[in-house]
Amino acid sequence: MLRLLAAAKRADPPLREGPRDELAELTSAVQGGDARALRTFLSVIVPHLLRVARRVLGPSHPFVEDVAHDAAYAVVAQLSEFRGEGTVLNFSRRVAVLTAMNMRRRDAAQKRARARDARDPDTIPADQANPERSAASGALVPILRELLDELPEPLAEAFALNVILGYTVQEIAELARAPVETIRSRLRLAKQRLKERALAYPGLRDALELEP
Repeated sequence: MLRLLAAAKRADPPLREGPRDELAELTSAVQGGDARALRTFLSVIVPHLLRVARRVLGPSHPFVEDVAHDAAYAVVAQLSEFRGEGTVLNFSRRVAVLTAMNMRRRDAAQKRARARDARDPDTIPADQANPERSAASGALVPILRELLDELPEPLAEAFALNVILGYTVQEIAELARAPVETIRSRLRLAKQRLKERALAYPGLRDALELEP
């Protein structure tokens, strides 16, 4: 019996190492308090965070750079929470998504407050364009950005990472430290929540793989 166990053990294939994280050593130095490493780390991640901020907020948003820099320092502050799920760069991008979504939600709340304060039924033009029709004439990504504001944060995060940034379900699960089925459920709920509105936009309907 012992010989059989030994033979079986020898027959086990060698464990394969995961992909090498190019920022791992630099991250360790940052966590150790190395000021030069911190400057290098920020110079590496900020361009990626800028791209994420532009994708979520839109390239013309006035605070894209502010959001990217806020996200960069949030990444540094949260490095102690990183446990090696995925890569440091993907972890950083997730922080940027959450930071940008917080900005979008603040913008939306301020717009609602201004509209509520300024709204006067007697001053609204009778021929005002239908906002849904106007949105339909725009690009797909801006519509998706608006739809993110309507979802609870866990659903919006999964949806943004998957649809806007192109992350796989497995990658999102690693970043969120959640089971794959939980992420699938969040994406399914997000698509269900968006379906009624999405059906008005053929391009968005196709992107979400929804039946008309």
